[in-house]
Amino acid sequence: MPAPVRPGPAAAVTDPPPEIDTTLPSHARVWNHWLGGMHNFAVDRAAGNRLAADNPGLVERVRTTRHFLARAVRHLALDEGVRQYLDIGSGLPTAGNTHQIARQAAPGARVVYVDNDPRAVAYARSLLAPTDPESVTCLLADLREPDALLTAASRTLDLSSPVALVLSGILGHVSAYEEACGIVARLMAALPSGSCLLSHDVSDTAGDWRTIQARHNSTADLAYRLRTPEQIAGYFQGLRLVDPGVVPLTAWRPDTDDPYSREWAGLVADVVGGVGRKP
Repeated sequence: MPAPVRPGPAAAVTDPPPEIDTTLPSHARVWNHWLGGMHNFAVDRAAGNRLAADNPGLVERVRTTRHFLARAVRHLALDEGVRQYLDIGSGLPTAGNTHQIARQAAPGARVVYVDNDPRAVAYARSLLAPTDPESVTCLLADLREPDALLTAASRTLDLSSPVALVLSGILGHVSAYEEACGIVARLMAALPSGSCLLSHDVSDTAGDWRTIQARHNSTADLAYRLRTPEQIAGYFQGLRLVDPGVVPLTAWRPDTDDPYSREWAGLVADVVGGVGRKP
């Protein structure tokens, strides 16, 4: 049975900027609700609960990716010594975000969040305002325009020093696989030796989820393409994979006290990813 989505708070802890329309659901705020965040509104919770009911396993997949992000960023900060992060397609900050995890290990870590939704970026900037603006920022940019994105990110990050490129479940939104590979290659080519790629996506290995995703894509404004595990591993071409490689996320260095990796392992085995380091 899918994990229930608990009701969120009555209102967001931080009021959104006046240009944010809280009468219409926002994809970023719906994700925030699924992750147990506080920065969403009744319309987002209603939409998120409907989607969760119609798509069994959705919430478990979303939360599995967040648990993986925490483990992988912690590894990058503690074991790989990475002090800069470029998190593309980040949506809204919620508990356990990249900058929070990285800064637990390295207080001076610099993080640039990127999203192409102006509403999500405006709200994210208001949420990040109390954080050091010189080292944690949110940009309005598009993954499909990597050169412009890198130029904007270079105002906060030193691209001559190692950077962790974080692509959490976003490459499936690029329609052509060859284009997705080209975007990753372009971004990694601009980063120096010692930089890392953290990436994951939902694969095409679960028949029930293939049906669910096809139904969603037939009506969604933004389609998501399921790809083979081998194709997802292809994003790491030329990089040294961190053990255990590109695997189901619940098998990637699970925490011993994480019950989700055990309870959900069969349900979310189609969500695969890993971490690779540039030689």
